[in-house]
Amino acid sequence: MQALFAALPILLVVILMAGFNWPAKRVMPLGWLLAVLLAAFVWKMPLQWLAGATVSGALDAFNILIIVFGAILLMNTLKHSGAIRAIKATFYNISPDRRVQAIIIAGLFGFFIEGAAGFGTPAALAGPLLVSLGFPPLAAAMLALVGNSMPVSFGAVGTPILGGAAKVLNSPSVLEALNTYGWTFDTFVHQLGVYTAIIHTAVGTFLPLLIVMILTKLFGEKKSFKDAFAIAPFALFAGLSFSVPYMLIAFFIGPELPSLLGALIALGITITAAKKGFLLPKAVWDFPARKNWGSSWVGTVEPGELKDETPQMKPVLAWLPYILVALILVVTRVPALGIKQLLTNPAVTIAWQGILGTKLAYSLQPLYLPGTVPFILVAVLTIFMHKMDKKTVQNTWSSSFKQMGPATIALVFAVAMVAIMRNSGNNASGSMDMLKALSTAAAAALSSVWVFVAPFIGILGAFMAGSNTVSNILFSSFQYEVATSAEISRVITVALQVVGGAIGNMICVHNVVAASTTVGVLGQEGKIIRINLVPAALYAILAGIVGWLLMTVFVPGLF
Repeated sequence: MQALFAALPILLVVILMAGFNWPAKRVMPLGWLLAVLLAAFVWKMPLQWLAGATVSGALDAFNILIIVFGAILLMNTLKHSGAIRAIKATFYNISPDRRVQAIIIAGLFGFFIEGAAGFGTPAALAGPLLVSLGFPPLAAAMLALVGNSMPVSFGAVGTPILGGAAKVLNSPSVLEALNTYGWTFDTFVHQLGVYTAIIHTAVGTFLPLLIVMILTKLFGEKKSFKDAFAIAPFALFAGLSFSVPYMLIAFFIGPELPSLLGALIALGITITAAKKGFLLPKAVWDFPARKNWGSSWVGTVEPGELKDETPQMKPVLAWLPYILVALILVVTRVPALGIKQLLTNPAVTIAWQGILGTKLAYSLQPLYLPGTVPFILVAVLTIFMHKMDKKTVQNTWSSSFKQMGPATIALVFAVAMVAIMRNSGNNASGSMDMLKALSTAAAAALSSVWVFVAPFIGILGAFMAGSNTVSNILFSSFQYEVATSAEISRVITVALQVVGGAIGNMICVHNVVAASTTVGVLGQEGKIIRINLVPAALYAILAGIVGWLLMTVFVPGLF
């Protein structure tokens, strides 16, 4: 019975968002309110702890929101300065082969934008770019969404891990377990990033090939996978050019840079290879004649209409802000350089110990948080580098703040809801907290197969909330507790949650609507979700298999 009560806030969120298509900004306050009522009247949680957990959650959400604002601000600054137009122009003359264009734009360019900005931006940018090159809009939306998966776990410089999973798992019980194992919390977060990257690499290296398979099977004249296999060597080369640096960066630097820097490296390697014809088949693949396209392939935007061949600035200047972001992150994240220690020094850290008389604590490192350094910093520098006028700058900042409204409400109440559930163990009833009650029941029923269930929980969270970060906020603690009860690796289980949350971006309603709108095929969302469910489910099943092999063969006994 206790597990059923504990499940009610999550069930409410699932039903209202997935069943009734309510937006997160409406649902999350209700989820928080239900969690508060249950904690107060069923768990007998003192008012002091109810208030403390809510404030703690809201403050943690504030840290995440700074990152989200910084990412949105930088993207809007580059749009309004003309840089995005110039960046797009660099892709127009790489190769006439549509398979190559799909690999580089829906794949690697989308990976890069996800690493830099996250929050659904890649599908909204890569889709229109493909349409401008002559792709059917339906294909452009579908491929951009499938590509927006592997890099998402490290999107917006690691926000799903650092601002999602790490925020809700930084609790006394987790710290105590880590101390017993011999790890610090920083070690745990780093290892979470490493195993997330390993699982993604094992499966996602084949993502460019999967993109091409969807392209040739659904939008080719022959409706065959054979045309995709003809370019398989190049597709796998592109996949490896991203996944190898992606995994190495996760291992040696941390969760901020795998997608951003890995994609930047991969773009340089793959574009150079494509221009030289390396591993490319002799036959150039194209779509069937326009008159033979399916009626659903095109909506309100005619392919080629979005093309703009008059960039406002040189490509090097347009790419410079992103290059600066990558350089600043490398310099500030590598401990050996000594800058990280300066930026995280207690003297420049804002901290609140014992929130409202509880054992909860909050800290903000404004000089180390990616939202401020480098995102906001580089956005300000871009104003001068790109010589933006005062009115354009004002419009950029104003629109960026306006975009934050729905995200602010959703994140504040989502993090606060999880904080209530996790801290409900501080009660007068002697009951275990909500998440432990729920996870104990789940582990008892599904412990033997949980490694295969975990990625689908992540997908569910992303499908509901439209965000890997929010999925991790909702379910990371739950996944951790299930793994603890089932006596399986907590690191790998939470990594599977993070991977699943990334996969869910292929099918989440928010992203699908955004991608469909930008390419003019609004109304085809159901079809896109139905088709993309296949690669999403395949990715999740393979991720579960990789997780099982890690737990049973390669690193048995891992925390």
